Amino acid sequence: MGILDWLVLSLTLSLIAIYGWWKTRAQDGIRDYLLGQQDQRWWQVGLAVMATQASAITFISTTGQGYSDGLRFIQFYFGLPLAMIIICVWFIPAFYKVNVYTAYEYLEKRFDLRTRIFAASVFLLQRGLAAGITLYAPSIILSSVMGWDLRLTHVSCGILVVMYTVSGGSRAVSVTQIQQMAVIFIGMVIALGVMIVHMPVGWDLNKSLHLAGAMGKVNPLDFSFNLKERYNLWSGLTGGLFVALAYFGTDQSQVQRYLTGKNIAQSRMGLVYNGLLKIPMQFFILITGVLLFVFMQFQGVPLSYNKNVEKELRQRAPDDFKRLSEQNLEINRVKSELLNQFTPEKLTQLSELNSRQQTTRIEAAQIVKKNSPDFETNDKDYIFLHYIINFLPEGLVGLLIAVIFCAAMSSIAAELNALAGTTYVDFYKRLSGRSVKIQHELLLMRSITVFWGIVALSFAFYASLFDNLIQMINILGSVFYGSVLGIFLVAFLLKKIKGVSVFPAACLAQILVFVLYFYTDIGFLWYNVAGVCAVIFFSIVIHFLRRSAD
Repeated sequence: MGILDWLVLSLTLSLIAIYGWWKTRAQDGIRDYLLGQQDQRWWQVGLAVMATQASAITFISTTGQGYSDGLRFIQFYFGLPLAMIIICVWFIPAFYKVNVYTAYEYLEKRFDLRTRIFAASVFLLQRGLAAGITLYAPSIILSSVMGWDLRLTHVSCGILVVMYTVSGGSRAVSVTQIQQMAVIFIGMVIALGVMIVHMPVGWDLNKSLHLAGAMGKVNPLDFSFNLKERYNLWSGLTGGLFVALAYFGTDQSQVQRYLTGKNIAQSRMGLVYNGLLKIPMQFFILITGVLLFVFMQFQGVPLSYNKNVEKELRQRAPDDFKRLSEQNLEINRVKSELLNQFTPEKLTQLSELNSRQQTTRIEAAQIVKKNSPDFETNDKDYIFLHYIINFLPEGLVGLLIAVIFCAAMSSIAAELNALAGTTYVDFYKRLSGRSVKIQHELLLMRSITVFWGIVALSFAFYASLFDNLIQMINILGSVFYGSVLGIFLVAFLLKKIKGVSVFPAACLAQILVFVLYFYTDIGFLWYNVAGVCAVIFFSIVIHFLRRSAD
């Protein structure tokens, strides 16, 4: 990065942080800290919800997903619009009616304290782990840009985000997310535009997409019904629907965002706005990854997009490094000649070259892993960064790094704020029954936020164990979300069922999902369906068994 890049990066992040501090420098208590002043209009709610979900992982990992696997991942979001409608009809009115701080307060009013604590505990466990994975993404950026040790960057990013969150709470998150989303959209459009302009002569957008399609990257729909397949139309419409319902309807990090709305109508419109815009946004990011795949065919695919892998291989196994590097360079040379005089008849040869190259790259990673078992060899989440750092002009590099940091600050801050709010409201305040003064409430909330920041920071050290960050976030949600969503659906749909039935049903359903995760190989999106159905089924069975016993 040049001086201009650092200037753009520093100015962008500083102006957003200063603006957030200035707008939220005076807070009146815990409601202001958790829900802001509840004065957000629909478009502000929609952007806040979208910004909370659009973490740094969205831009780093989803582009890598598009590069590696094409557009299939878009099917994950096909159930989202319907989920937004269901939440608008049932969830939002229920939360506003009982005037809650957290979604789990509603469950005690509808069922009992045990059910509330169960749902809140599942949220804390799932979101605490997910926050660590989310924190890992900006750490990758600093590691790549600064050449720092990855573990050192975890600590740096963690401290920065915790300070940002503690200073302003939910309102700081809300007022700065609009500016952050503006930077994100502008930056991503510029990144894609530069990529298209810099394609070789004769390779316009249409021809580039045609090549990507011939390589199997531009097929967004898979109509086959296969429970073991993660992404197909049926898992997206069913499992994706349940994931979206659980995430936006029961995850406090999202509920907290739309409870800042001025009224029910503004919150509803904000969610619908998010539902309409989310799929096009994800498609745009995935297509950026697909075109990056085409772009790198001309530029030459490195032995690893994670430069630390090449460095480690050179030091630990110099002979293997020389052999594999020469193989990779030769494949790139042959591909370059092939593409310069490309015809459809040469497609098979190009596919074979890509397969050989992928085998070479996998071998390099395996050698590094064998010599250094704890070394990070995943490079999918480094692909987009490689493009930013090596191919964008000075100034734009700083802007794109700012884009990813904005996304990181926004989503992690919202997660930590929600974790702190749930810990305080659903556990400390509810179970202790103590009356705390306003100034002490804010101090306690900020202390709890720091605690969850440390938890997320600790788990971030293990994020490198996962193959792809965006998939791991969704797997975590799928494992835990189903049982909690099932509780809420029972609350809305089965009015006669009480807490004595739904609590054991939720526990049994969560055990069932764990069994599916550890002992079967079905696609993770189906965990949500199984969890929800199990809660509803077990609740009905236990309810009738209790009635029979009475």
